[in-house]
Amino acid sequence: MWKPTNQPSTPETKTPSTEKPATTTNTPNTPSNAYVSSEPTPVAAPRNALMSTTEQATIGKSLVIKGEVTGSESLYIDGRVEGSINLPGNRVTVGRNGVVSANITAREVVVIGKVKGNMTASDRVDIRNEGSLTGDVVAQRISIEDGAYFKGGIDIQKPNQKANGSDRTGKMEPTSATAETSATAAHA
Repeated sequence: MWKPTNQPSTPETKTPSTEKPATTTNTPNTPSNAYVSSEPTPVAAPRNALMSTTEQATIGKSLVIKGEVTGSESLYIDGRVEGSINLPGNRVTVGRNGVVSANITAREVVVIGKVKGNMTASDRVDIRNEGSLTGDVVAQRISIEDGAYFKGGIDIQKPNQKANGSDRTGKMEPTSATAETSATAAHA
């Protein structure tokens, strides 16, 4: 691989000290980019191709919520939630420290922490390798990574199928499966 040596500086590689006002100077203990921006740098939220650029609310790890959570934005849970979570059309992510004892209704659910309760997702449920889910799942797609824990039933819905799993005659369709696993293979 070719590496340039002794190349002249370009405008992109100028140090911030040449761009600062004449009254400011760098001291040996000051980072060279200390005056680049006066605004705080936002923390990037987990990205997903399906996630729009809308806001995401966060429940921090020291917060405990008991009751019903509803809204119209995505939610990241790193604390404890007991009750119900109803965010249709949005994403719910249960973070590594998150502990949820609630039924969850959302467009997409990602489980990295622990969840006890049933889930209904209009799109997908994703249980990551550190995640634990005890409850039934109704979704179009489900993903369970190696090392994840899942105990409950799975009902895979077709895009235009109703969530109750019955057809026009009222008979239950044979699309559900019951599983208890400490996932040894990823399922999609």
